[in-house]
Amino acid sequence: MDGTRVIVVVGYPEAELLEITGLATTFTYANRGRDTPRYEIRVVSPGGRPISGRSGLTLAAQAALERLHGPFDTLIVAGGEGHLAAAGDVRLVGHVRRLARQTRRVASVCTGASVLAAAGLLDGRQATTHWMFADQLAASYPAVRVDPAPIYIRDGAVSTSAGVTSALDLALAFVAEDHGGELARRVAQGLVTYLHRPGNQAQMSMFLAAPVPDDTLVRDLVKTINEAPAADLSLAALAARAAVSERHLTRLFVAQLGQTPARYVRTVRLEAAAQLLASSRLPLARVAARCGFTSAEALRQAFVDRYGIAPSRYRAGYQAPKASVDQHAPHGSVDRGE
Repeated sequence: MDGTRVIVVVGYPEAELLEITGLATTFTYANRGRDTPRYEIRVVSPGGRPISGRSGLTLAAQAALERLHGPFDTLIVAGGEGHLAAAGDVRLVGHVRRLARQTRRVASVCTGASVLAAAGLLDGRQATTHWMFADQLAASYPAVRVDPAPIYIRDGAVSTSAGVTSALDLALAFVAEDHGGELARRVAQGLVTYLHRPGNQAQMSMFLAAPVPDDTLVRDLVKTINEAPAADLSLAALAARAAVSERHLTRLFVAQLGQTPARYVRTVRLEAAAQLLASSRLPLARVAARCGFTSAEALRQAFVDRYGIAPSRYRAGYQAPKASVDQHAPHGSVDRGE
């Protein structure tokens, strides 16, 4: 069909099947109710062999990697437990490099960045991967500027994304780029997933990363702070609530959470503000008030300190993005040589 965008997803032994199916499902949902341009997804593997994951499930490939020829719209390499073996497979890496020259844009999910790096496609570029494997990627490929924090990074015609479910964020970002934010929002609603997150959003929310306090007193205060970030959460108020001295409360927080009560409160308020900015159209002053900041300016300054971006720009990342200047780049724009 004229205008069809061919999306090639590369798998290999012990690739993460959730990433592959997440990508395929997102682009398929984008096709619903559309005539053109549509996405055509091709899942490929070395030799066209079935892709077996650590879960015990097996996914059939649609074509052999080495028999594939472009041009293509998008080439995406999945991550998974087998990424190091894949990155060490000279033939697989060579074919990824070859296909990249025939593709408008190239991407990886999670540890699939290892394969792109082995192919030289990330040399001199900023890239991300699952935060647990970022140091390994940086040590193995010094020419790559690894940033473990973002959900995904686009550097020119090459995009890299974080762990597993970031495949949805990456795919939704591509849908928004290709067809506009409204379609991306409808796809996100159909998938019952969070509207695609800006690439610069941190991989690890403190609500996920913070350890559960062993101390009952600290645990109760953490619950209070998380449930009511706009309340009086000063050190004095928290200490009075817990019926302990301010010094003792500070010692408990540092021991249990590795930070003072004030720092923890500030982090909770900023994450609450980030969620409101992404999910509502409340004025910045209202967002600030709901999250315990004294003014919109106080929120702005704290937000920039924490996320390196102004609240207005962060919110804009959840709107329909403008088409990238790379969208109309000629084939071969990601070639890094043999």
